[in-house]
Amino acid sequence: MMSEQQKGILYAAGSYIIWGILPLYWKLIDSINSYEILAHRIIWSVVFMVLLVVFLGRTSEFKIQTRRLFSEPKQALSLFIAALVIAMNWGLFIWAVSNDHVMQASLGYYINPLMSVLLGLIFMKERFTKVEWTAIALAAAGVFYMTLSLGVFPYISVLLAASFAVYGLLKKNIRIDAIYTILLECLFTLPFALIGLIYLKNVNMSHFGMNQDSFMLLFSGVLTAIPLILFTAGARRIPLSLIGFLQYIGPTLMLIQSVFLFNEPFTITHLVTFGLIWTGLILYSISKIMTYRRQKRL
Repeated sequence: MMSEQQKGILYAAGSYIIWGILPLYWKLIDSINSYEILAHRIIWSVVFMVLLVVFLGRTSEFKIQTRRLFSEPKQALSLFIAALVIAMNWGLFIWAVSNDHVMQASLGYYINPLMSVLLGLIFMKERFTKVEWTAIALAAAGVFYMTLSLGVFPYISVLLAASFAVYGLLKKNIRIDAIYTILLECLFTLPFALIGLIYLKNVNMSHFGMNQDSFMLLFSGVLTAIPLILFTAGARRIPLSLIGFLQYIGPTLMLIQSVFLFNEPFTITHLVTFGLIWTGLILYSISKIMTYRRQKRL
């Protein structure tokens, strides 16, 4: 019989594996406009999450927690902005995959933990250790080196990392169940998705109908919700330091796909850039493990 921690590792690893192989899924429908994919992802996520809440018998609890959220305008506004930010993150990621920038997306999700640390310093007044400063400096050096060497700033990587870090910061103090926040985020962005699809339908640019692409679009809602649910279940059972290690599964799978499946170039410049960031992440992870062990001994 598995322990709770072993279950937590499986759940969390499963979520990161699904996130890591999402580029394969978006590549299968890359002939469809990125906005249309995003809109369907939001719509079908709402459908799936509503069915899940009903199936779990948590409709009344959802209503109670939603009323509690809206009784605190600052929390409701934070969640609304978070919904817009994560929708932008999803849209940019889909666009990056469709336009052969999977490697940049991978780089973005490697940078993300360090971007979150930087936002913690700026907005939460958190203190850095020397090791954490070194890790951030190495990541910045990697981005700077790529910009100088290729003459192109890796804006996709930075925007993906920044948007996900901002999303995490906005949700830090929201005090309702994760499943409900996911549903509310999708409900907040649902009007924008519906308006976009109506427009695409009116100009005969919609791909939705009786075809294979439609099934793929419909299933995108399931692929959005399931890893979030798995991650939530895993995070409750394992320490943050372990989640910190597991989160690199996603960008690693993306990097492997970009090189070996999508044939994106991996030059010496990319090796140096990723090498600097990987070194920073190793230092950061060691720092977090040492901090966690010290706190555990207290």
